[in-house]
Amino acid sequence: MTSHVRHITIDCADAHRLGTFWSRVLGAPLADDDFPGDPEALLDTPGAAILFVQGPDAKAVKNRVHLDVQPRDRSRDEEVERLLALGATLVGDHRRPNGRGWVTLADPEGNEFCVECSAAERAALTGTRLPVTADDVTAAVRLAVDALGGAPAEGWERPAGSLTWSCWETAEHLSDDLFAYAVQLGPRTPPLEREVPYRWVPARPGGPHNAVFADRAAGPAGLLATLEASGALLASMVRTTPSGVRSYHGHGVSDPEGFAAMGVVETLVHTHDLAAGLGLAWSPPAALCDRALARLFPEAPAGGDRWAVLLWATGRAELPDRPRRTGWRWDGRPPAERQTASSAG
Repeated sequence: MTSHVRHITIDCADAHRLGTFWSRVLGAPLADDDFPGDPEALLDTPGAAILFVQGPDAKAVKNRVHLDVQPRDRSRDEEVERLLALGATLVGDHRRPNGRGWVTLADPEGNEFCVECSAAERAALTGTRLPVTADDVTAAVRLAVDALGGAPAEGWERPAGSLTWSCWETAEHLSDDLFAYAVQLGPRTPPLEREVPYRWVPARPGGPHNAVFADRAAGPAGLLATLEASGALLASMVRTTPSGVRSYHGHGVSDPEGFAAMGVVETLVHTHDLAAGLGLAWSPPAALCDRALARLFPEAPAGGDRWAVLLWATGRAELPDRPRRTGWRWDGRPPAERQTASSAG
């Protein structure tokens, strides 16, 4: 067994004040029992929490260890301006004319940190594909739950769009999909030739084969809670599983990113089915659709409305120059391994 980093600890003069600044930077909450004047403040961030500990010594020299910050939903330059407005100060500007580089800032107690290019900017600069991440799984599921939360209670027994399942069954099936992808990454040695052997059965003849079922007595709110919980389970497994791990899927042995992309596609497309049955509007972000398409549907046309293309790729709509697909499947294999197999063939 090995150790892991539990906390990144930063000495400071005012733990709550500095913790509050970093809470706004990272969009992460301080612990519920942290208050002004406390000698410590804990910021719960993925991977390793940040602990601020009050001490008598002021900062005197440049940090030997510093944090590198990468914005998620804005550019590097936009993030720099936001952080300066929060109280950071400029220490060094290392941006280059070609768009690369970083900016060094200091927090309110003088601790240096760097703001890097966003993942989207890095992909554009290097001409690489932007990966599907655990955060994408979380975003897709939360968007779906928020949209479905406005559904009328009596609508859940209606058919889900063009499916033969009811909306309730379809939402259960989506929860089950996310759960199934998460558990494929769970064993120390994930299986390469079969699914992890849970028992998948239908609740009725013709219904979806699930291992996960929601308690009907909990109503639609409980149903959506199972969906959010399964999404959180998948996101956690994707975030913590090494990228070199492979596990079985019927559409190609895949890696953690592949299972994340599968979860995103299942969520976006089945929410489309549910929205049709429940009379709701649903149009997910184009960038999220584009990342999922690039990972799982290499044959999909480039350009155009990316949500419309994803609906075409999953057999739910036609495109102006392409008829509706009557049979489809994604390719879950990692792109490099897909290309190697094609070259060998």
